[in-house]
Amino acid sequence: MTTVKQLLDEKGPEVWSVSPDASVYDAIKMMEEKDIGAVAVVQNGQLAGIFTERHYARSVFLKGKTSPTTRVGDVMETRVVFARPGSTVAECMALMAHKRVRHLPVLEEDRLLGIVSTGDLLNSVIADQKFTIALLEDYIHGEYR
Repeated sequence: MTTVKQLLDEKGPEVWSVSPDASVYDAIKMMEEKDIGAVAVVQNGQLAGIFTERHYARSVFLKGKTSPTTRVGDVMETRVVFARPGSTVAECMALMAHKRVRHLPVLEEDRLLGIVSTGDLLNSVIADQKFTIALLEDYIHGEYR
């Protein structure tokens, strides 16, 4: 069973984050440049929240606020749902479905290791299924011994 730590090892060590004092514009710009849907909000080296495209749409755009003048800290989610490195892909998928989130920070004690998205988890499931199918095909054709 694939763990979140294994996924993060494949993704690499980059964790994109902003300060709560950053403007929403700067956060959105970073998200566009890095082709990501969420950034961690970090203050004093600790995870303070998460800011996603959904937060932008619902808490900034639809409320008529402006991105350059709105602070991330004013619209971020502070009750962050998170996973641990040993959590499995299946556990994370269940948690994300239950809590209705698309991005899951991964914490080891209080240290932010990364963020996994529903896309990361889905890609992992697909890779696992392809591997299983290949093994079964080899077995059927007598190539697996």
